[in-house]
Amino acid sequence: MSTEPATGSDSQPRIEVTEAAAEQALSLLDQEGLDDDVAGLRLFVQQGGCAGLSYGMRFDDEPEEDDAIYTHHDLRVFVDPASLKYIEGSVLDYESGLQAEGFHVENPNVVSECGCGESFRT
Repeated sequence: MSTEPATGSDSQPRIEVTEAAAEQALSLLDQEGLDDDVAGLRLFVQQGGCAGLSYGMRFDDEPEEDDAIYTHHDLRVFVDPASLKYIEGSVLDYESGLQAEGFHVENPNVVSECGCGESFRT
């Protein structure tokens, strides 16, 4: 399954990426020496944390065959089908402030989070 949200239909599952998150990820891709025309940021959900699930991110050279592919602000985001059901409708943002700096997923499917905000339950 491959989707391009900018041109996909409204019925397609969506993952949004803010401009701040895209800029930060593209900068990191460049530092890693990866070709941002092919490589991208993989966003996934894994078992773990005190609430049961946690987010993971890494750079991949290319998408897997069954990945959903989203492009926002020139950043390609790869999501596997198993993770997509947990994060459909989410927004990936990058926050920079006095207390914290880093990527943050705003997920409308979350019903509870652990106290530290590192894991969640849908």
